[in-house]
Amino acid sequence: MKRVLAIVFLFLSASCFAQKNNWQSLFDGKTLKGWKQLTGSAPYTVENGQIVGTTIEGSPNSFLVSEQRFAGDFVLELEAMITDTTTNSGVQFKSNFDPNANNGKGLVYGYQYDFDPSSRKWSAGIYDEGRRQWLYPVSHNPKGQIFFSPNVYHKIRIECIGNTTKTWLDGVPVSYLVDTLIANEGLIGLQVHSIGRPEHAGIKMFWKNIRIQTKNIKPMEFPAGLYVANLVPNTLSAYEQKSGWKLLFDGTTTNGWRGATKSAFPSKGWEIKDGVLKVLASNGGESTNGGDIISTEQYSAFDLSLEFKLTPGANSGVKYFVTLSEQTTGSAIGLEYQLLDDTLHPDARAGRDGNRTLASLYDLIKANKTARFVRQPGNWNTARIIVYPNNHVEHYLNGVKVLEYDRGSQAFRDLVAISKYKIWPNFGEAPKGHILLQDHGNEVWFKSIKIRELN
Repeated sequence: MKRVLAIVFLFLSASCFAQKNNWQSLFDGKTLKGWKQLTGSAPYTVENGQIVGTTIEGSPNSFLVSEQRFAGDFVLELEAMITDTTTNSGVQFKSNFDPNANNGKGLVYGYQYDFDPSSRKWSAGIYDEGRRQWLYPVSHNPKGQIFFSPNVYHKIRIECIGNTTKTWLDGVPVSYLVDTLIANEGLIGLQVHSIGRPEHAGIKMFWKNIRIQTKNIKPMEFPAGLYVANLVPNTLSAYEQKSGWKLLFDGTTTNGWRGATKSAFPSKGWEIKDGVLKVLASNGGESTNGGDIISTEQYSAFDLSLEFKLTPGANSGVKYFVTLSEQTTGSAIGLEYQLLDDTLHPDARAGRDGNRTLASLYDLIKANKTARFVRQPGNWNTARIIVYPNNHVEHYLNGVKVLEYDRGSQAFRDLVAISKYKIWPNFGEAPKGHILLQDHGNEVWFKSIKIRELN
């Protein structure tokens, strides 16, 4: 009798614990009950307490999705494994299904926690399947670039609270997204990716211990300082503020900016409307209308992020370490993150080896870009410039690092010596300087300009 009472007590205790923590298992370890396949023909089976998906030739992306839809906040945890490095996989969350897309074959769309076993190491990055593609490439967070080793189970955690999504891989914080496009409810899905080569058929993905918590959620802390992909215009999350980020443009006023050759903001040539700071088109010349604008503050080591939108054929730039000590008739001098329509503007074919193209260090170093991560004029792009305290500098475009260099190094000085900047002593080596947005006579839009000083 005592043994029976003990068993009952343990059962009730376990039940109370599970109820208290509100964890719900999504996989019984034996069957695919509660799951259904929506697209693709890759097979899903259950083997030894694992869901197993296998790549197959001739199939588009396949998704095994939960029959239950989840609304509101939740934490999703599971373990996952992949057997090869030549494909990838992922977990869909807050996702939905359009049965009419792809000529009636259907489309699963929404957030995906990516499994990337390649040397790129973007696992736990956030991809928007069927819509906007990469929202948080893990190059945003080098400390989170963990190799998703094949044939080893990895621990996955996804935390969705309000409009914020955070991810972890093997206990390491990776992605932090604040978004505007959040589904009220959605599906959980397990992806088997399509393959491009017949020899990649037969690669297996494994998932197990899939569970979700929808109540009594206690958010896990991220260490301060990790980059947040904040898609809400001109705002900072509490985490960003705690990490030291500050807005350089508040979305409504010119506070923090003045004309590069003026004591106040230009009276013409610039416009603020609907949360966007816009340089107006004139004649395509440098600083011939409103002129360049600069931050009132100067910065030495910093992480600068902003969104920009080009009009067709536009030319502009974001300059840093602008001291205004050089005497120029056009735009002020500084290290320049080039903003350019590479297709239509002739400057893309000038300079040396493409060093005047979009995201390049203008006239010095070419940005190594892939077309997939370049959004054409009319679309918003994200530029990011990091200057570390040791003078190492990195340029990013839409989350992807496109170049790096060291200010003041011999290699840097050698490049300056064969550039347009050779006439200015110690170009680009000032200890601090202003941030500048260029008026090059073409209409260009800016928003969500934020900066964090680095120590």
